[in-house]
Amino acid sequence: MPIAAATLARLKAVVGTRGAIDDPAAIAPYLEEQRGLFRGTTPLVLRPSSTAEVAAIVAICAETRTGIVPQGGNTGMVGGTVLAADGSQVIVNVSRMNRIRALDPANNTIAVEAGCVLADIQAAAAAAGRLFPLSLAAEGSCQIGGNLSTNAGGTNVLRYGNARSFVLGLEVVLPDGRIWDGLRGLRKDNTGYDLKQLFIGAEGTLGIITAAVLKLFPQPTDVATAMIAAPDPAAALALLGTVQAASSDQVTAWEFMPRYGIDLTLKNVPGNADPFADRHPWYVLAEVAGAAARGALEASLERGLAAGQVRDAVIAASDTQAAALWRMRETMPEAQKREGAGIRHDIAVPVSRVPDFIAAADRRIDAARPGTLVIAYGHLGDGNVHYNLSPAAQAEAAAFLAARPALTRIVHDAAVEFGGTISAEHGLGLLKRDENRRYKPEVELALMRTIKAALDPAGIMNPGKML
Repeated sequence: MPIAAATLARLKAVVGTRGAIDDPAAIAPYLEEQRGLFRGTTPLVLRPSSTAEVAAIVAICAETRTGIVPQGGNTGMVGGTVLAADGSQVIVNVSRMNRIRALDPANNTIAVEAGCVLADIQAAAAAAGRLFPLSLAAEGSCQIGGNLSTNAGGTNVLRYGNARSFVLGLEVVLPDGRIWDGLRGLRKDNTGYDLKQLFIGAEGTLGIITAAVLKLFPQPTDVATAMIAAPDPAAALALLGTVQAASSDQVTAWEFMPRYGIDLTLKNVPGNADPFADRHPWYVLAEVAGAAARGALEASLERGLAAGQVRDAVIAASDTQAAALWRMRETMPEAQKREGAGIRHDIAVPVSRVPDFIAAADRRIDAARPGTLVIAYGHLGDGNVHYNLSPAAQAEAAAFLAARPALTRIVHDAAVEFGGTISAEHGLGLLKRDENRRYKPEVELALMRTIKAALDPAGIMNPGKML
């Protein structure tokens, strides 16, 4: 049903003229997601400036059974912030709630509002001599509320864990408009259920995260970054074990990329440069942070050369060189997008099974659609593979994209066969909601439905996502 004019007027009154957007042209940027696969519509975007305003909005929506789609930086990849097409839902965008409420260096914590941009949190921590390790390609625009709602991963999961690993406390507006203040900076609290974990990774289906207390860490005293040429994923994985042992497990990133991915970055993203004179089949971007990091990395590379795990390597001699190496990895998604049609996947398998998964998936994709180009890259150190596909020629784009369901099923079946998951860090949203039913045990789905029904019986929180 369309939202009643009286309800829209009440919602606008909560946030005032600065916080309400009802002009269709101004609303348009809030309606599309990154991949352009989904588009919804709404008569109203609400941009509250405080938790109290969020609570008032939710209370009105609960009373009137109006659907709410929470939104932050809108950098998600699975349609998790897309509205229904019938105009029956409103967006609650938390971008104006971007204050850093407190920073406690002695407790190694920072309290932030949900609209804080991830890069700003990193900068505030650095100014206090601390590190906030969550790092994503979209960190200049993604917001922490969305990061937590999707349990974002990124490049430092190997050492520090996913987004949920950094959360000590949350503030959440519940589906009936009540505010749960769980903003505690405690590392130990055994007084009942760990309620914050319900909302992390829930994609806004159980409530709206409005603030969080996050862990900080000491700034590394030494950081060594290298680009390594390897013969295959198995060799790259074996080398990871060598470096972890030599550095006392101080490896913060171990990103792998195929040659085709490197070619795309060189072709489509100006400013990138091949670090090697020769072409190699696989590459690893490695980062080690800690005392004597460079020495541990150099010694490991020497052993890797002797063992045939390394074909060539370059260690950055400056921060500028390290940034250039990182740029090769971080612009790979953009390079594929500029190339044209593509089908992206975000799977994870146990780290030890990554080489076997890639080999099996490659064979099955080639058998199903010969000539398909594979860009399997990502976070080798934590088992997360972005197994992306491109047509043999962009002239075949239409037919290739029409085969998306069959090709995706091959990739997802292979991931689960090797003990993995169909979504490692992007979430389910709309894109993988129904696909998840094929793989998730019914008892797990039933538990998820029970939690959803208990917290949001009216079903107003991000309707249709995840479940």
